[in-house]
Amino acid sequence: MSVLNLPTRFDYTTIEQKWTAIWDENMYFHPQVEPHKKPFSIAFPPPNVTGILHMGHAANISVQDALVRGKRMQGYNTLWTVGADHHGIGTQ
Repeated sequence: MSVLNLPTRFDYTTIEQKWTAIWDENMYFHPQVEPHKKPFSIAFPPPNVTGILHMGHAANISVQDALVRGKRMQGYNTLWTVGADHHGIGTQ
């Protein structure tokens, strides 16, 4: 597809399928135990059930990203993974 022939809508399903297959094939989400490295992990909650995101979410995820990348650069065996729902208020 040429630049002049770009689709008018973003098809996330095609992109997601492609990259999920690559990530799975390369085991990017498969944590490896490395005894010579100290472990470091952060679990982040899924999006709010209301679907409303705000700058606080962006700031929180940015801080987590910086912490995990910093620890990885310091030689830690890092894992940044999806956690569990932290606020049941939206569903109650």
